[in-house]
Amino acid sequence: RNLGNGKFEDVTEAAGIKSDKWSVAAGWLDYDNDGWLDLFVVNYAHWTPDFDRYCGDRERDLRVYCHPKYFEGLPNTLYRNRRDGTFEDVSKEAGILEHIGRGMSVAFADYDNDGFTDVFVTNDNLPNFLFRNRRNGTFEEVALEAGVALTNNGAPIASMGADFRDFNNDGLCDINVTALAGETFPLFRNLGKGSFLDATHSSQIAQLSAARSGWSNGFFDFNNDGWKDLFTANSDVNDLVDLFQSTHYKQPNSLFANLGDGTFRDVSSDAGFTLARAHRGSAFADFDNDGKVDVVVSALGESAELWQNVSPDPNHWLVLKLTGTRSNRDGIGAKIRVGDQFNHVTTAVGYASSSPSTVHFGTGKLEKIDRIEIRWPSGTVQVLQNVATNQLIEVREPMK
Repeated sequence: RNLGNGKFEDVTEAAGIKSDKWSVAAGWLDYDNDGWLDLFVVNYAHWTPDFDRYCGDRERDLRVYCHPKYFEGLPNTLYRNRRDGTFEDVSKEAGILEHIGRGMSVAFADYDNDGFTDVFVTNDNLPNFLFRNRRNGTFEEVALEAGVALTNNGAPIASMGADFRDFNNDGLCDINVTALAGETFPLFRNLGKGSFLDATHSSQIAQLSAARSGWSNGFFDFNNDGWKDLFTANSDVNDLVDLFQSTHYKQPNSLFANLGDGTFRDVSSDAGFTLARAHRGSAFADFDNDGKVDVVVSALGESAELWQNVSPDPNHWLVLKLTGTRSNRDGIGAKIRVGDQFNHVTTAVGYASSSPSTVHFGTGKLEKIDRIEIRWPSGTVQVLQNVATNQLIEVREPMK
């Protein structure tokens, strides 16, 4: 808890969220639209210090990380905000507890546009979860019927990071997942009516990502042309993989440019991503306030990387920072339409990472936006008109 004097106090136990589970990720959402942020925690597997299975090649003395199949999975945890600084574990009554996985990341979006936030969880070598919000405090797991539990070949993969965001500007939130080399980075395009299409091959992402292993990821418009590009933080999981496979443990990050026609192009090298490291997490923000999205990436055993976006400036941009009044203070879950683009407020992006709640739009050649529409979690619809670009605007939710 922030004490307001440059110090923090550990209130984990007092807040009711202390746990001994092996957790990988967590994220904030207001699943019941009561104006208070709830906490979703992604749990991986049972593990104890006496786990001593040998995995690898004994003859060559090459010990490697054990395959996930040797670990028993765990359910995820949903904590409801009690509005008094404490949380209540509602995983069972909300329909979360009964689903066992090996969770790696979580992402939130209202994929069916019913006004309530849904939850997507990646699982390591198990089918992914899509928890559809039933609007009554409970969830239904619908990943298989929605088409996002597995890839087209019907087999689970080593799903890592996730971003749940509209990449093709049709107003429907799509899903991207990172995975290991040979598994590609699946892209699920939202068709509406509760179903998704595996667009990994048609988008060219399959071909572009096949030789890479990805962890964190994010859809952001890095060149401000009005189309969200895809960034992935890359590295193999096995630090000895170079000895017995053709792939590499340390890998450079990737940037796939959105061409605006449903396909992507690899611009990683041109963008400057040539440094090979054991990358893991990533966060996205405009740290120097020049209107271009920058990236922070973590790397195992090495210092973090701060990648400053130094792209040329032919295009314009707009950043919105929302403050809720009837909705939660940070406006998390609010849906924003800027011209023909759509985005929403979320901090849960990628693998084991969190990004600021500001929402960035590249606006191309537009110097003014005729209409901005904000749909708050409370149901309030707010419209801004004739907004100049190349600025950060702070928007406060109307009280009525």
